[in-house]
Amino acid sequence: MNTAFILMAQYNGRAIIPIEQVCKDYFTHLTPEMFQRKVMAGQIKIPITRLEPSQKSAKGIHIKDLADYLEAQRAAALKECAQLNGTPRFRNQGTR
Repeated sequence: MNTAFILMAQYNGRAIIPIEQVCKDYFTHLTPEMFQRKVMAGQIKIPITRLEPSQKSAKGIHIKDLADYLEAQRAAALKECAQLNGTPRFRNQGTR
């Protein structure tokens, strides 16, 4: 399964997804402002793309960056599950 292709279908082929939409779909516990603060503080490791150099420019997340982030979160969850359960079945099933 390719996460980027799934996201392309979900977002109708858009390359940059507005932060508000990303929060609504994947960070429901955060407002867009809190999401941006967490990204800037390094607590959420995903780059924010500005469409212009201006501070007031529209901001979003590139679809590839979102796919990479989701895959990294999945890999971390698989590793944690394997450690908790002591099962090698989940090891080496990270990103493809």
